[in-house]
Amino acid sequence: MRRTVFEDEHETFRAVVRDFIGAEVAPFYSEWEAVGRVPRDVYLKLGKLGIFGFGIPDEFGGSGEKSFKFNAVIAEECARAGVTFGGATAHLALPATFVKYATHEQKQRWLPGFVSGDLMTAIAITEPGAGSDIAGLETTAVLSEDGGHYVVNGAKAFVSGGAQADLVLVVCRTSADRSDRRGGMSLLAVDTRAPGVAVASEPPTLGLRSSDIVSMTFTDVRVPVGDVVGGQGDAFACLADIFPQERLSIAVGAYAAAAAAVHLATEYVRERTAFGKPVAAFQNTKFVLADCKVTVNALQAVVDQAVEGFDAGELTAEEAAGTKLYCTEAAVQVLDKCLQLHGGLGFTMDHPIARLYADNRASRIFGGTSEIMRTIVAKSMGL
Repeated sequence: MRRTVFEDEHETFRAVVRDFIGAEVAPFYSEWEAVGRVPRDVYLKLGKLGIFGFGIPDEFGGSGEKSFKFNAVIAEECARAGVTFGGATAHLALPATFVKYATHEQKQRWLPGFVSGDLMTAIAITEPGAGSDIAGLETTAVLSEDGGHYVVNGAKAFVSGGAQADLVLVVCRTSADRSDRRGGMSLLAVDTRAPGVAVASEPPTLGLRSSDIVSMTFTDVRVPVGDVVGGQGDAFACLADIFPQERLSIAVGAYAAAAAAVHLATEYVRERTAFGKPVAAFQNTKFVLADCKVTVNALQAVVDQAVEGFDAGELTAEEAAGTKLYCTEAAVQVLDKCLQLHGGLGFTMDHPIARLYADNRASRIFGGTSEIMRTIVAKSMGL
């Protein structure tokens, strides 16, 4: 289907990203998956490329460009090559939070390094005993008697990019009043070099093997009051800005993975022979890929409309949830069918189709499970 969402500047940027992935990422990606992270110098290269400058005002070193379309191009090009930018994906999700909620002094301290890749960030929300129920988090931040700092204690799980992050936004309970489950939480920017911060590797994940996913514990960690982002009790407001973009990002990634899978499967069945003829010659192959192509077309239409809505400031939280729900659920079906067409080769992790399949499975969990997305959509319907 003809697309109208991208303009010449986006396509020029696409060519730059594609060249970078081909030269700096794809040749080494298997090694990065084996060690569980992308080398830190790659983040610096991404910074020089301007990848981290979107959404950041030029006075802090950013491009000033607010359009999400550039983020969509990045997702599409990564999926096309069957790779990711590892922990940088979490970093890319945070400009809106820093720009809207950080003080001017905080922006001066953090954003130039954020843009260059010298200061990598992550966000720590999920805990061992609380995931989808964010209001059930137990990590605490107690204000000191002199009011100069908070003391943070608790544990976080599945922190993407956590091992190499310099600054982690930690959702903490700052109010002793447990009756206010939402208003009693704040967002603290924690220096990962601070005493009491410990990082441990999570068990190996099914996919996203280069994403530096770790658990973090905080034991009597002192955080200056000047490092609270958005003010005490504002964590939910901050997250309300993160979630629509995060969910749109996941939806775009799911669409991109499905589109890449159809391309890979189409090329493979043309080359692969069985019973003396190309696999593409069999009616079943044609029908399966035809169904997949139609689904990808529908996914493209949904994400393009959502991206346009986001750029216009019109994409609601409910619409973002619905977009994520549809795209991630549909993409899983496409990826499964395309992997099946690869036969045994599709079951080898060295092949891009297997990576796409494994990586995309997390999309129905991260950023809010499909069940939570259904709850949000149903609530918007008055149910």
